[in-house]
Amino acid sequence: MIAIIDSGIANLRSVQKGFERVGHEAKVVEDPRLLREAAGIVLPGVGAFADGIAKLIKHGFIEPLRRAIEQGKPVLGICLGLHFLFSESEEFGLHKGMDLLAGRVRRFADDLPDPAVPGTRQPGTRLKVPHMGWNRVRVVRPAPILAGLPAEPYFYFVHSYYVEPADGTVTAGLTEYGGWFTSVIWRDNLFATQFHPEKSQAAGLRLLANFAALAR
Repeated sequence: MIAIIDSGIANLRSVQKGFERVGHEAKVVEDPRLLREAAGIVLPGVGAFADGIAKLIKHGFIEPLRRAIEQGKPVLGICLGLHFLFSESEEFGLHKGMDLLAGRVRRFADDLPDPAVPGTRQPGTRLKVPHMGWNRVRVVRPAPILAGLPAEPYFYFVHSYYVEPADGTVTAGLTEYGGWFTSVIWRDNLFATQFHPEKSQAAGLRLLANFAALAR
């Protein structure tokens, strides 16, 4: 069973349906004690970092999640779930994260240059924040969750903040949006994506299937 953490900060049903579509049982859990029974754990999230981490603390998920990672269970963070894994976030002030990975969550600049082909748009055009829509991920390390995907698959993004790891070796995928940022991380049994695999059609389903296969 794959446990999807429910702390009131994500559309959990879409993640659950994604796993069901690839033939794997996934259960939304509100009780952190149920993480002990899970073969794999998913930490999704949308919204503000401070509110999200506060809800994880309030519902008692932080320490059981740490123990599960230490025990070698596969864990997948999605979007805000990726951010929680890092040391701190600059979103609406400075807030402490789980510090499982060293680094900081930063906001895209408001003056991101648009790298469009010259002549296709007006000079000085800036990219919009939040970064929303389909974008490609350049695979730089062959993480198991990316197995069977092309070198630059497309995924669906919705975010204004991105992670800046202190240790670049945890980066498994990069995406360009006014510059390159880390969009996939991988360290041992810990995985996370900035994009939403559950909203990313065939590529996203393949990623979910790959993760579920690790949780057997």
